[in-house]
Amino acid sequence: MEKKEYQRIVKETTPKPNKKSHLLTSFLCGGIIGSICETIKLLLVNYFKFKEIDSVSFIIFLLIITACFCTAFLDFDKWVIKYRAGLIVPITGFAHSIQSSAMDYKKDGLITGLGSNFFKLAGSVILYGIVSAFIFCILKVIFYG
Repeated sequence: MEKKEYQRIVKETTPKPNKKSHLLTSFLCGGIIGSICETIKLLLVNYFKFKEIDSVSFIIFLLIITACFCTAFLDFDKWVIKYRAGLIVPITGFAHSIQSSAMDYKKDGLITGLGSNFFKLAGSVILYGIVSAFIFCILKVIFYG
């Protein structure tokens, strides 16, 4: 079987994703997460007299802890497959990637397992975040003094 024929067969047999359904579920999931977080923030500010900046920090902390808990004890990957970007675009996706790397390599020990693989999935996000922040700071200094 030639390469082109094989690629044609793969293209024909590969199921086509339902983009509209994925868009709707991601939108709804992200909206529900955002609504829950906003409700908690309003409760913290109005009833528990938190400063708004402190309540936002607390919400971020809750999202990270929840994602790590779900990754460790529940099947978070199945949820990600079902709800897609609505679940992983917030900080939960970043926490999930670090937590899953830690769980995968914990058996190899603290140094060669966790230490060398902890940021395996999230390392590129950290790297390009730092590089882009550096570039934007340079541009700000050049254009705005």
